[in-house]
This record gives sequence, structure tokens and C-alpha cells, in this order.
Amino acid sequence: MIHITPEEQAGTAGKPGSQFTGTAFPYVTMAQTDGVTINTVVFTPGARTHWHSHENGQILQVLAGRGLVQSEGGPIEVLRAGDTVWVPPGERHWHGAAPDSFLSHTAISLGTTSWEHPVADHEYEPSRDSEGSEQ
Repeated sequence: MIHITPEEQAGTAGKPGSQFTGTAFPYVTMAQTDGVTINTVVFTPGARTHWHSHENGQILQVLAGRGLVQSEGGPIEVLRAGDTVWVPPGERHWHGAAPDSFLSHTAISLGTTSWEHPVADHEYEPSRDSEGSEQ
């Protein structure tokens, strides 16, 4: 068993470089252990990850706010507190906050993460039609 207290967490900007467009605050909850990395990320409105994929998949658990997620070739889907998303191994995707809301989620990444280029504004902007209202 590994027990990590908040005092032992790496805090903000746990990784060098940026894999985000906009302002995001990543907290390394558990550095890679046995191929599993857990991060809690707070995204400001409109902030999002770059396109990326995970060797063995990723689980997203939405904690607060409203966000968006999209797999390559698929529709942009709205995320709300309490939602869980499974992204299969190797599936290229992005996720982040809606244009008018903060988003907080915990990301459980399995295996190596392959980061790519930013999500272009024209790819993100169509999401304005998909926002939906708070329920």
C-alpha cells in the first residue's frame, strides 16, 4: 500500500513544459507508480489539454464545474460533476473546461502519455453549440 498525504503531493505544475491551452492548475496526486499516474487538474474557463493518448487508457472523474471531452472523429461531449469517462488505450482525445465554466477533474492515466499539438480554436469553438445548461 502507498498512502500519500497532501503535504507529500508535488503541488502545481508537476511536469515540466505545458500540455494545456489556457490556464490550468495540475496537481500530481500520485506520481507514476506501477504504470499509474493520478493528477487532479483545475481548468479555468476555456482551458483544455492538448491532443494526447494513453498507452493503457485513462479514467476521468469530474469533481466540479462543467467541461468538454472529445475523442478524435467523435462529437464533443459535455462533462458535469459526478461524470466518469473511460478513454480506451491509444485513443487520441482532449478534455478541459467549457468556455464559461471552471472544471476540476481527477485523471488516472495508465501507462505512458503521448502528448501532441494544442487543440486549435476552430476545433474547440464548435463546442459552444454543445454546452448545454446546468442541471
